[in-house]
Amino acid sequence: MRYFVSGEQQRKSLLNALVLMFLAYVALLWISNGMMYFHRMGLTPQSVIVYYLGSEELFTQPKSYEGMLEVLHFHLFSMGMLAVTLTHLMLMTEFSVRLKIWLSGLVYGSTLADEVGGWLVRFVHPLFAYFKIASFVLLELSLAALLVIVTISLIRARKQMTQPKQSSSPKTTEPHKHHQSRSQRHKHR
Repeated sequence: MRYFVSGEQQRKSLLNALVLMFLAYVALLWISNGMMYFHRMGLTPQSVIVYYLGSEELFTQPKSYEGMLEVLHFHLFSMGMLAVTLTHLMLMTEFSVRLKIWLSGLVYGSTLADEVGGWLVRFVHPLFAYFKIASFVLLELSLAALLVIVTISLIRARKQMTQPKQSSSPKTTEPHKHHQSRSQRHKHR
């Protein structure tokens, strides 16, 4: 991360490429997250309620406390690591501080809300299905925004790396007084 902080990212094409490959991996993770959600339920409250509370008509059981706890345990760590990694990368971009604060808050809030939403549907009240749907959509949108922002920043940096650097001042062949040795300066006195 020191490459981002010190500004060296513009001169480090390998690091830039590695982070872009990581972002491609995260994009696949983002897609699979959506696919898993829509495989189990949809954006209707009834589908969320059936998933968590079960259905006699479909012969499905309610989600168990132990099963949900195992998923929560894994997700708290993995989603936390994903959020901290992506927000850390975003902090090193040239985008406004206001955008960085809002997007970081949205990512952390929606990640936590998405994890809690299923618990609320299962153990508090079925109407929390609306909360679960909203938190999932917000999580997916905020993660997508992070991916786009960091990718755009890295592509911009990559373009700057490929552009030839322009010299700020022409070189002169005339020796300057400050380049003379000490003995040469004493001779002129």
